[in-house]
Amino acid sequence: MINRPIDAGITVNEMLRVYPATVSVLNAFGIDACCGGAASLGEAARRDGVDLDELLRALAAATAVEELAR
Repeated sequence: MINRPIDAGITVNEMLRVYPATVSVLNAFGIDACCGGAASLGEAARRDGVDLDELLRALAAATAVEELAR
């Protein structure tokens, strides 16, 4: 589990390492998780033209579901 709330400073790679199910959310938003994985969520959202707040809400929802399944 991530030691802090999901926020714009978490890297794409960290998100995927801790919550593998978020790959579908990142893909849906067009976030490059392959070559851009070292970027923070905030940087990736800016780079890929994604609304950061919407992305963070979707990731939080996906991680909540994943936590329940653990």
